[in-house]
This record gives sequence, structure tokens and C-alpha cells, in this order.
Amino acid sequence: MPTNILMPALSPTMEKGNLAKWLKKEGDKVKSGDVIAEIETDKATMEYEAVDEGTIAKIVVPEGTQDVAVNAVIAVLAADGEDVKAAASSGAAAAKPQAAAAPAAAAPKSVEAKPAEAKPAPAAPVAAAAAPQAAAPKPTTTGRVFASPLARRLAKDAGIDLSRVDGSGPHGRVVARDIEEAKSGKGLRAAPVAGAAAAPAAGAPAPALSDTQIRALYEEGSYDFVPHDGMRRTIAQRLTAATQSMPTFYLTIDCDIGKLTAAREEINASAPKGADGKPLFKLSVNDFVIKALALALQRIPEANVSWAESGMLKHKHSDIGVAVALPGGLITPIIHKAETLSLSAISNAMRDLAARARARKLKPNEYQGGTSSVSNLGMYGIKDFTAVINPPQASILAVGTGEERAVVRGGQIVPATIMSCTLSCDHRAIDGALGAELITAFKTLIENPVMMVV
Repeated sequence: MPTNILMPALSPTMEKGNLAKWLKKEGDKVKSGDVIAEIETDKATMEYEAVDEGTIAKIVVPEGTQDVAVNAVIAVLAADGEDVKAAASSGAAAAKPQAAAAPAAAAPKSVEAKPAEAKPAPAAPVAAAAAPQAAAPKPTTTGRVFASPLARRLAKDAGIDLSRVDGSGPHGRVVARDIEEAKSGKGLRAAPVAGAAAAPAAGAPAPALSDTQIRALYEEGSYDFVPHDGMRRTIAQRLTAATQSMPTFYLTIDCDIGKLTAAREEINASAPKGADGKPLFKLSVNDFVIKALALALQRIPEANVSWAESGMLKHKHSDIGVAVALPGGLITPIIHKAETLSLSAISNAMRDLAARARARKLKPNEYQGGTSSVSNLGMYGIKDFTAVINPPQASILAVGTGEERAVVRGGQIVPATIMSCTLSCDHRAIDGALGAELITAFKTLIENPVMMVV
């Protein structure tokens, strides 16, 4: 009996992915464990291994296809001894219902369309469209927006405020097709402007402009439009959610890294050589920062936490994410149990993770989770800045450049190499004094690097 090969869920939150490349073609035999395809998630390109043995009878989803839903049939596998052509036809036939379900937005459309068709007169939709605003999606008494589950999910994915969408479903209900149209600005109400908006909510944040409104500000042909890819959408959604839902405060401290700089030069100069004559490691300032933050979280364990609605997660290890810039986005690969690793091990692990991150070859467990993060813009000459916390972590350390500054010691002005660091804290999980203890512990370690090797 033919086996359907399904689009895998490569992370807990993955709902769809891109079928980047087939590594097998129709008629090829595969064994369990053979890599048959490459799947792109929002953050990485991952290899997909066959589970069963047999012959690829039919490729249902061609390579290069984007947004293939998890569990959609992407190929059919004929068992050993089975007629491949028969398997291809029977398997493909069996696959069709699931394949059709793949474009998640498409299927529900027709489901949503039926009640609309069942609605009385053809004039009804027009009338509803002509004067819908007040009656449509949101009963003003409760502020509740009536929308289908799929429409809610699509709106969330696209970052669209449901209350601004004109619903075309029964009784003004927002359905999937409304969200699809809203993505291009169609049917998307411009948020309350001028007088009406000013009166009720004087301090309310300004509503986001629709795509149509934004494009109207620029001359046609004066820009190139590049649709968002999965990574950019994920970054936008997660960081917008973080800034809107997470009460954050910031603590900045100046660290004298004179001893660190000297120790780093000495350690690197004495690094052992490999067979090729090259040093086996080369420490960077960032490696010291990762280690210092990991140890500081162990010294102040109450700050090594994640907020959840029902309770606090108190982490036993310091899993430190490190922001790595990629073309068109960024990712934070994680150094797990960084408090237990030597500086050279952190350095080599970070080099490997960064290289695979840029090639989009990280596995989900290498960039998901983490207990805190480091974002270092010192190499760009940035003196200090604040970083956005990456949920579900409760803190992130923004590291500026190390520079010579004049400081006062014993009543004398002397030069010193100072690095400013700013800790962003989720106030739901970390209070001000606790955050101060954490960044002070970090300062103590980073200014006395010998303490990191004890």
C-alpha cells in the first residue's frame, strides 16, 4: 500500500513551510534515514529524512513551492515490490484531499462562502459593503469582533487588527477572504482619524497605516516592493508582541574592560596550534560577555527565569542566545549550559553556530528557547543601545563598543577602556532591584575575567 509523505512540522510553532528542494526524484529508491528534501522554515533550511523504505512514486508538491501546510501530502512512496505507477495514481488520488487542504486559506474560503451564498438577495452584500462600518465586525458595546477562527489566525500572522477589517461573512463576520483582501489594503478601514479618534482616546497610540495608505505616500515607480518572507514576518510578529505586551525597563552600566582586553590578548597569543599551524581558538570580547552573563545568571538565579501566565519558569542552566545578523533578518542561536563551558569552547561553538545560522542550517533546538540573550553592536562603534527582549526570555544584554574614556580614580583623571552595557528586563519576571543585582554581577565578572576561570 502506498505511503503518503507529509509536510513535516519542524518546530512546535510551524504551521507551514517552503519546499526548497527535492533531493530525490520520481523512481528513486529511498531507505529510512535518506535525506529526500530540504524544507525552509522561517529561520532555517532543514533536511527532511525518509522514515519508510520504498520508491518515490510521485512528487505531489514541486520544489520551490512556498507556504505548504504542515501535514499536506508532498509525495507518494511505493512499498518494495509494489507497482510504482499504480501507487502513484492511487496515492495521488488519496493525497488530493490533503493537498487541497494545504493552502490553508483556500479551503476555508469556500466553507465561509456557503453561508454567504445562502443569504437572501444579491443586493445584500452590496448594501452591507456600502454601509457596513458600524454594523459590521465589532459590536461597540463589548468591543468584540466576530470572526472565524481561520480569519483570526490569518490576521494574527499578518499583523492585521481585526477591528479594522470589514467583515463580508454572515452578519458582518470577518472571514478568511476578508483578511486576504486586507493584506493589500482592500476593505481595511483606516483607523479612526481626526476628531472622532481624538476625543475618546487622547493618549492612545496612533493606528498603523494600511499598505494602501503607505504606498499612496510615494510616487508610483519610485520604489521596489519586496514581499516579506517568513523570517521577516516572524521577527515583526514576535518583537511587536514583545514591545506591546511585555513591560520592560532598562539598566545601563559602564564596565572597565582593561583587564579583559589584556587577558584576551595573552590567552590568544598562547592558544595551542592545530595540525595546520592555526590557533585552535581565538577569543573575542563577545565570548567573555557570554560567559560572564551565564555565570551572573547562576549567581542571581532569581533572574534566570521566564514568565508564563500560570507561573514562573526558574531555569537551572544559563542558555544564552546570541544575536546574529543575516541578510534580511537576524537569529539568536543558543549556547546551551554556557556557565559550564570554557571560554574556548564558547568561542568555537559560537563560530560554528554563526556559520550555520548564516547558511540557514540551524536546527530548531539550536535557536528556540534560551534563558537570556546578548546583542552586541560594539563592532559597529555603537556606544550604547537598548535591545528588545526575545520571548519567552526575560532579559537581554545590549553591549556597546569598548572605547577609551576619561574616568576619575583617586581624585585623578585617568584613561580607561569602558564598555557600556544595557540590560532589558521583563518587569513581570524581574524587578528593578533584581535586575540591578544581575547586571552588577555581570560587571564584577567582566571586569575581573580571572573569576570566570575559577
